[in-house]
Amino acid sequence: MIQYYKSVGNQLTEIQSVEKDCWINVVSPSAAELDFLSQKLLVPIDFLSDPLDTDESARIEQHKNCLLIVVRIPLAMGWDEELPFITLPVGIILKRDLIVTICSKPNEVLSSMLTNQVRNLYTQKRERLVMQLFLKSSTLFLRYLKIINNKADEIQRTLHKATRNKELIELLNFEKSLVYFTTSLKSNELMMSRLQRATSQALQNGLDEDLMEDVTTETKQAIEMANIYSNILSNMMGAHSSIISNNLNITIRFLTSVTIILSLPILVASLYGMNVELPFERNPDAFWIVMGIAVGLASLGVIYFRKNNLF
Repeated sequence: MIQYYKSVGNQLTEIQSVEKDCWINVVSPSAAELDFLSQKLLVPIDFLSDPLDTDESARIEQHKNCLLIVVRIPLAMGWDEELPFITLPVGIILKRDLIVTICSKPNEVLSSMLTNQVRNLYTQKRERLVMQLFLKSSTLFLRYLKIINNKADEIQRTLHKATRNKELIELLNFEKSLVYFTTSLKSNELMMSRLQRATSQALQNGLDEDLMEDVTTETKQAIEMANIYSNILSNMMGAHSSIISNNLNITIRFLTSVTIILSLPILVASLYGMNVELPFERNPDAFWIVMGIAVGLASLGVIYFRKNNLF
């Protein structure tokens, strides 16, 4: 799908075709659409196809009259998915009189910008628009990180009551999402530092230093938060593994103690089941005497295990 936008006054308005100072947004394009854009805009086909690869790393690449910037952004997949949060690449192509964004899936970063949720967004100021996209992505990373942390706290409270595989698997999936976040944020940070050293003087002149500083600060904060939450989740998983192991040892120790205690009266009953001469066999109270011996031995076993904290 190809959409064309242009700033009219303070609003971003959709237009029908390519115009000067417009923004071309491409989502899940077909091969025919990629060929059309490549020929229409005189852009290498690789600049359009590479960002559609979900494993593409953040980077910049220059070719004649255009610059490709690949940035990784967060994407919420939903709680029913195996991984609730992932990252995916967005390609940004800067030309002298227009900007192109291309992505394999619809996402909140671009949709919020296209629906006028970002202030002071002008398609004529292409370099500033790029910085605003970076800032929106970093802000969204921070918001998703807080959601992950809050959800992990809920799961931890549930695990205090009962340990189940479902909650542990959810924590493991959150940890995977945090790994993806950390990796993507670090590659974004590296890409932005290279962008600041870009050879294009026009690009350097168009960069908003204050906005770039905000983007750098938000990205570093997101990296730090992702590392902290990842460490917390790792420690939480390790702690619960130790708790599960300890609970298993306690259960096995308890069952072993019960088995030994029950074996004492069983031993007495087995002896008095033998077809030989036995004490008290002619005593009218022999049954109660034998029962008393069995109960007494079991009681001594309970006292012994309780005294040694084994029961």
